[in-house]
Amino acid sequence: MTQNDTVEAIELAKYADGWTPDTVETTDVVHLERLVQLARTLDLDESRFTDGTAPILGHWTAFQDWPPTSELGLDGHPAEGHFYPPIPDRRRMFAGSTITAHEDLRIDTPTLRRSSVESVTPKRGKTGEMLFVVVRHDFEQAGRLCRTEQQQIVYRSDSGGPTRKFEKATTQVEPSNDSNWATTRSVPPPTLFRYSALTANAHRIHYDTPYATGVEGYPGLVVHGPLLATLMADLVGRAWGDSRVAQFSFRLAHPLFANELFVVEGSAAEDGQSAVLKVTGSVAAAASATAVRR
Repeated sequence: MTQNDTVEAIELAKYADGWTPDTVETTDVVHLERLVQLARTLDLDESRFTDGTAPILGHWTAFQDWPPTSELGLDGHPAEGHFYPPIPDRRRMFAGSTITAHEDLRIDTPTLRRSSVESVTPKRGKTGEMLFVVVRHDFEQAGRLCRTEQQQIVYRSDSGGPTRKFEKATTQVEPSNDSNWATTRSVPPPTLFRYSALTANAHRIHYDTPYATGVEGYPGLVVHGPLLATLMADLVGRAWGDSRVAQFSFRLAHPLFANELFVVEGSAAEDGQSAVLKVTGSVAAAASATAVRR
């Protein structure tokens, strides 16, 4: 575990000092049925999965955490977790991830996931002090390392309401002229509900409008960051083929809200070996992908 050299100047750093949670191993299966459910939830092409290869973010339909409802916090997230840092009044945000495909991750095949904390970095930003925690997941099938994910989670110590104001986009969005792939989308509340259920995400900002607006200060229900990442990954996966996506990296910059129009688009390099993707509405998310060389 590494820490930033400026940790002495950040109060939250003292809570993470010496925090070294043990590595955890779990076994699950990326079921074809769950991938089909994901495709139907997001109106994607489910016929792509017939070759038996899980898309680059397909493992998100497996390895889910289902604690008893009594163990959820007021926001709907689990109140405690093995990789949650011991800071007071903890609030959690998924900031982004980098997923690397070493070999094909096969559908309907027993998969071992080995999870550990890779780094903890205290920072000070516009909203105050934060801890950036990178949790690494290695996925193996029959002793073969198939996929690695490095999830970046941001934690704040804040028992109050929102720390900044969010607004809906007020201008019409259009695909960029130089985009190779683009689709205009919106996400209605039923899709948010179905995606929450499919991914075991009980955060109330995605389905509880009074909580999202009155407590968190959003102008409406929030579209899941992983949902936006899935749309970007699907764009490049359809263009290249899922087996050709060697790495996918994304960051979440600004929330989008239910029923808001946005564009999912991507531009590929001339050699076909890399691509840049983004969700444009409120400059919500950006991603990059690299391809397996042939």
